[in-house]
Amino acid sequence: MLGAVEQMDLDGFYGVYRANGQGRAAYDPAMMVALLLYSYSVGLRSSRQVERACRGDVAFKVITAMQVPDHSTIAEFRRRHDVAIGELFVSVLGLCGEAGLVRVGEIAVDSTRMRANASRDRNRGYESIVGEILAEAERVDREEDERYGEARGDELPEQLRTREGRRAALKAARERLERERAAAVEAGEEVIERIELGLDRDRFPGSPDGRVAWLRQGRRELEARREREARPIPQSRSERVLEAKRRMDEELAYEHAANREYEHYRATGRASDGRRFGKPAKPYSPPLVPEGKINVTDPDSRELRTQGQPNIQGYNAQAVVTEQQIVIAAEIVIQSPDFGQLEPMVDAALRELDQAGVSERPRTVLADAGYWHTNQIEHLLADGFQVLVPPDSTVAEAPRRGWEGGMYSFMRRVLATDLGRELYIKRRHSIEPVFGQIKHNREMTRFRRRGRAAARSEWRLIAATHNLMKLHNHWIAPATA
Repeated sequence: MLGAVEQMDLDGFYGVYRANGQGRAAYDPAMMVALLLYSYSVGLRSSRQVERACRGDVAFKVITAMQVPDHSTIAEFRRRHDVAIGELFVSVLGLCGEAGLVRVGEIAVDSTRMRANASRDRNRGYESIVGEILAEAERVDREEDERYGEARGDELPEQLRTREGRRAALKAARERLERERAAAVEAGEEVIERIELGLDRDRFPGSPDGRVAWLRQGRRELEARREREARPIPQSRSERVLEAKRRMDEELAYEHAANREYEHYRATGRASDGRRFGKPAKPYSPPLVPEGKINVTDPDSRELRTQGQPNIQGYNAQAVVTEQQIVIAAEIVIQSPDFGQLEPMVDAALRELDQAGVSERPRTVLADAGYWHTNQIEHLLADGFQVLVPPDSTVAEAPRRGWEGGMYSFMRRVLATDLGRELYIKRRHSIEPVFGQIKHNREMTRFRRRGRAAARSEWRLIAATHNLMKLHNHWIAPATA
């Protein structure tokens, strides 16, 4: 571990510290990086557990040179260096490349669901969040003795002490919000933030002529902006509730903006075949109050649904793996399905390989049926890749009615050949053991940190330590042979 860290570029860690001698001397970032990598490698992710190990475990004492950073220092180092920790993945991948472990003839793309540091029970609707904010404001505004007299001060109001009462109160709150906003709209007031998206129909991944496509593209634009901003999740519960409300208001504003731009497009633009639209779009009024739910513990996380498995609150962790089980790309998405992730993950793998100094280019891309996306597969084929992705379940004997022809039939024919079956079997043998090693052997099934940026950093650190263990086994192989 120490030898590997010595070969890594740690400028991203050292650059944030003052060099003028002010303040208490910090722990050496190289030591903290080695401590973090080793603790994740052996399955210790709690900062308190790591602190205890530094006091009593010989391996940890060697790494820290008998120093004992406390748990708050370890947690703060991990929070402060979010981006640099995620980039350790590239450094470790470069070391694997130098050792000859990165052979990318066939690469496999797959995903696994990782639980967030949040509970499904914390998913709340807009009226519930607004109600909590108003209740908190009222509590702050009044003195407890003035409000409750001789009572403790934390009793629920009478109407909220039963499930039926709570449901009725939330329904009444939503109806009141809708009435208030509708009245404000009739009076000419601006009740929803007005934004302009400037959507480009040529960038839509599917058909651009329907309202659903425009609303969906508006949501994509919002998610892309949030991913770029990478805002941290507040620690205070009251601040998280306010952030959840802000996000729901923002999502509603984007829906209204996308709807306005769609109606303008229908009134002034042309369809994809060049013809003007013959009749106006069907009337549609977006809601005045945000719909759906958001998690007030980790607003970036989503309730993930997979057929045949219980729903979880978490993230969709994507990975690209070589035949030798080296992870060459690790990313986080919030959508439960894998649809639409094939080309982005291949692009991410090429980017990581380039940054790690690996010049070899993948030849074959393997993925399961969840990644079937005709346009993306065509793009990858045009770029010179051989792509093997079942267009439907591999156990389906007959093709789907109405799907015959084109890429669908071509892929079924390829996978029916002996060579196609032999290549596709490699997917299961390369990537599934990686997830098994991470989730079952190392017991990493839940992220410790909150927010998409923090979860991405942690997922890349988990993948980096997986590669580091492969590298360690490679280094010691001659001594044990």
